[in-house]
Amino acid sequence: MKLSRVKWAFAAVAAAAVSVGATAAPKASIAETATKAGTFTTLLKAAGVAGLSETLGAAGSLTVFAPSDDAFAKLPAGTVSALLENPDRLRTVLLYHIVDGTVDSGAVAGLKTAKSLMGQSLNIDSSDGVKINAAKVTKADILCSNGVIHVVDSVLLPKDIVDLAASADGFGTLVAAVKAAGLVETLKGDGPFTVFAPTDAAFKKLPAGTVESLLKPENKEKLVAILTYHVVPGLVTAEQVASVTTAKTVNGASLAVKVEKDDKGALKGVKIGSAGVAQTDLMASNGVIHVIDTVLVP
Repeated sequence: MKLSRVKWAFAAVAAAAVSVGATAAPKASIAETATKAGTFTTLLKAAGVAGLSETLGAAGSLTVFAPSDDAFAKLPAGTVSALLENPDRLRTVLLYHIVDGTVDSGAVAGLKTAKSLMGQSLNIDSSDGVKINAAKVTKADILCSNGVIHVVDSVLLPKDIVDLAASADGFGTLVAAVKAAGLVETLKGDGPFTVFAPTDAAFKKLPAGTVESLLKPENKEKLVAILTYHVVPGLVTAEQVASVTTAKTVNGASLAVKVEKDDKGALKGVKIGSAGVAQTDLMASNGVIHVIDTVLVP
């Protein structure tokens, strides 16, 4: 689709929200503009509960894919009230709707993905109108003093830990193990959780036949013990991990944390038990994943 057609699909600036002259800069912030529009009451209430009202009103440059009240109403019954009772998870969901910088319709149409402030990337499809993940952009380029609003017709929900691992390359064995252990619903719960996730290559380092044995129903208790040894309650970022020497797991046992530095004192690497941390801070809606190269056995 040609860029001009994509821009047309984005539609005009919502006159009810803000009126921008050919040369006049918008004076209202994202928060003020959304308030004046009158169709973002749930979003604004959620921002207040999540502690993001000041962010949406402060000077800066943000792009907000803003779900309307109708978009929130499309969520399953009880979802909004449950989120409003969980400020941390609500904050994660809202940050998934925000991209750093002012990205207008023309720029959006030229992208395939955009990294949200939450950490996960948003998928952009401009083949027929514009979609952000599965949400349609219904109004675009509502310019504000601190960025731009694009209105979407569905709430964007970031992947939880299980879905994030399942959608990424290299975690097939871990996902199969989580299912065999009956831990899917637990790790899709509110959390937050910090998961030190072994890759498929890490599982292959175990003695021959170990994985196949653990996946058998009669060994479910042992598998649960091993998997919960990879999970720490709470959201612990890479920076926080590097500042501790031990971390108590859901299993009950503690993991040793060893920080490796070079001759100049700069961070060189981190080890969790015998495992090296290969990648950090893969953010999920209910926690964070840090990728490790060895399976941890309690």
